Amino acid sequence: MAVLVTGGAGFVGSHVVERLIKRGEEVVVLDDFNTFYDPALKERNLAAVLASPALHILRGDIADPEDVAAAFALVPIHAVMHLAGRAGVRPSVADPLLYERTNSQGTLALLEASRRAAVERFIFASSSSVYGVTSTAPFAETDSADRPISPYAATKRAAEMACHTYHHLYGLPVTCLRLFTVYGPRQRPDLAIHAFTRDILAAREIQIFGDGSSARDYTYVGDIVDGLLAALDRPEPFGYEIFNLGNSHPVVLRDLIRMLEAVLDRPAHVRYVGEQPGDVPLTYADITKARRLLAYSPRVPLAEGLARFAAWYLAEHALAERTFR
Repeated sequence: MAVLVTGGAGFVGSHVVERLIKRGEEVVVLDDFNTFYDPALKERNLAAVLASPALHILRGDIADPEDVAAAFALVPIHAVMHLAGRAGVRPSVADPLLYERTNSQGTLALLEASRRAAVERFIFASSSSVYGVTSTAPFAETDSADRPISPYAATKRAAEMACHTYHHLYGLPVTCLRLFTVYGPRQRPDLAIHAFTRDILAAREIQIFGDGSSARDYTYVGDIVDGLLAALDRPEPFGYEIFNLGNSHPVVLRDLIRMLEAVLDRPAHVRYVGEQPGDVPLTYADITKARRLLAYSPRVPLAEGLARFAAWYLAEHALAERTFR
């Protein structure tokens, strides 16, 4: 089976690509290697599988139909794992049109190409951000998701609705997976655990938005990949389904920092600043549906996952020092 993985050089995407290659799949990666963070980091993400003849990498934009068509023309595509997108709540407030183009138009371009190619299944990585601010916890797939509070969340929800439209009109089998606060090796440098680790080790001040009482359902990347592949591998594809992929154990931000201090054996120097527009106070996944239909069962507790991330970070830092010394 040939799988198109959009965003395959990114954080989650590179882990998916590695797993697919190791189990013998042919993989096409479509990634624009944009400068949201250092493209060299994305290139390094795929280092372990670059030599594989089963890997095809195309630098292109998912919102450009010609680039998408070029990816589909490389080999016959049987399934699409759509993991690409502009990420981050705060940057989306600053540049909403960019997010609309990539996340909404890009998804439509991929759906249209998938329809024409009659792909067997389309897997879309959505976000817990679509739930917005809700008093109901944990968040279930049946909860309302019609009041997003950031352009990022709005574009992810729009993409989900486009997926439903293509299923309704053309019978395209689509699974939307709402990911909850993914962390682990290769995490983007702008995300909290990566940024906090970097600043703690450098004895720099950590900037906390709000009072530190916000809570996130931190989910280890390996567990997320298990869920994504379970959706891909299901013997019979779903028609149109939405699943939460989370750890179902939210952790308060202040407690996360204490856990990082313990893992790194360094103190954190914290400065509290005002809350940021678009941030939600809580993410908390109800994973009952994913357990039942995908046999999804997150296995990595936060303390263990943080230790794995710290080991990866220190190894990467040592590699960079040797490279540029």
